[in-house]
Amino acid sequence: MTDSDRIAVITPVSGRQDHLRRQEEGLRRGTRRPDVRVIAAMGARPRIDRDCRVLDIAVSEGLPLARARNQGAQAALDEGADVLVFLDVDCIPGAELVGRYARAATAGHGLMCGGVSYLPPPPIGGYDMATLMQRPIGHPARPVPPEDGLLRHGDHRLFWSLSFALTAVDWARVGGFCEQYVGYGGEDTDFGQTAAAAGVELTWVGGAWAFHQYHPTEDPPVQHLDDILRNAAIFQRRWGWWPMRGWLDEFARRGLARFDPVAQTWVAGQASAAV
Repeated sequence: MTDSDRIAVITPVSGRQDHLRRQEEGLRRGTRRPDVRVIAAMGARPRIDRDCRVLDIAVSEGLPLARARNQGAQAALDEGADVLVFLDVDCIPGAELVGRYARAATAGHGLMCGGVSYLPPPPIGGYDMATLMQRPIGHPARPVPPEDGLLRHGDHRLFWSLSFALTAVDWARVGGFCEQYVGYGGEDTDFGQTAAAAGVELTWVGGAWAFHQYHPTEDPPVQHLDDILRNAAIFQRRWGWWPMRGWLDEFARRGLARFDPVAQTWVAGQASAAV
């Protein structure tokens, strides 16, 4: 990889026009701007004021996030991209995000993840883009490398798809996201395991901050119960263990799901004895 490599930023989108607008502003403020921009629109096309590739991703039952990322990656590769940066629509890239990923890709650091700093609700008038990136706060469940450093040989179980990058060569080695997953949960954990099986190292990249814009959510995400149960079962069949176990156990505690010992799977309904 060289400094002349073409960098693509790929974003799957479903609604959240304001989030996308702020993400675009963050990209414009970056010290290195992407050479290729791809929006994978699941549903209505977003309004965007830059020259970019917008893909129409068909939606039937649940958001096809895995397919959207795969098609976004292929579109970027068709545009000659050497490095693929994936950024969820609710993430504003820090000024150094694209450049830090590009630098780490040049050094051959495999599957790369930057830190994600979760923002509070925006004040009246919205976030101040000039100051919001000055004090990033790392997520307590993820490694935080030095600002100018790397943490290599990461645990692939901690991979997250909010913000990550890899070269076109490593994307081909991994083979993309498994499109059996539809809706919320599981496809990113699966991608991390696929990368590990392909021998693609996970590296945490210092200074490649993304800022996660606030939006209401629930913990556990009960609104995605059916998606999580279905996707967790797909993952277990592929890898032999249950992902999202904290959520599954909390669903059981609330009587929303239970482990069926006969079928050996999680199902919706009144909780039974613990597994």
